[in-house]
Order: sequence, then C-alpha cells, then structure tokens
Amino acid sequence: MADSVAKEKDKLVHDFNEVVADAEQLLKAVASASGDKAQVLRASVEESLQAARARLAELERKAVEQSRAAARVTDAYVRDNPWSAVGIAAAAGAAAGLLIGLLLNRSR
Repeated sequence: MADSVAKEKDKLVHDFNEVVADAEQLLKAVASASGDKAQVLRASVEESLQAARARLAELERKAVEQSRAAARVTDAYVRDNPWSAVGIAAAAGAAAGLLIGLLLNRSR
C-alpha cells in the first residue's frame, strides 16, 4: 500500500514539474512568439495542469481509501482483542517514556 502511494506521489511530483516547465516555456514563448504559437503553448500548459490536478485528486482518493481501510482493520482488531490492544498501547507508552527519559538524561 505505502509503496503504491509513494509511486503515485512521485508521478504527481513529475507531473507538476512538467507543468512548471510548460509554464516557463509559455512565458518565454509569449515574450517572443506570435499569437498562434502562444495559444498552442497555453493550451498545452492547461492540459498538463488538468492532468496533474486529476492525478492529485486520484492520489487523495487513494490515501483516504487506504486510511479508512487501516482504521477499519485497527477497529476490528481492537474489538476482537481488547486486552492485547491495551497491552500494545501500554508497551508503546512505556517505550516512548523510556526513550524520552534517556534523551533527557543524555542532554544533562
């Protein structure tokens, strides 16, 4: 799951970099090009921006879907194993307290 989200994020970053590059190209072209060429470049930038927005919306949808799935699994586990969940939470709290204590002692 996390791997697919990372791949989607990388693709999204790539898409936005393309949009930025297209926008830079448009700015340069507008300064030196005729109206027709500038319109073609503007359309290209708009198309890239729409594609990037669609990828962002899809990434957001997948992240929400995966978060809800993880919450459902966690809820089911806690309902089926309440004492195990309490034990895990206590162990995590003890580990965090120990780590904080060690870090505070180290800084003295």
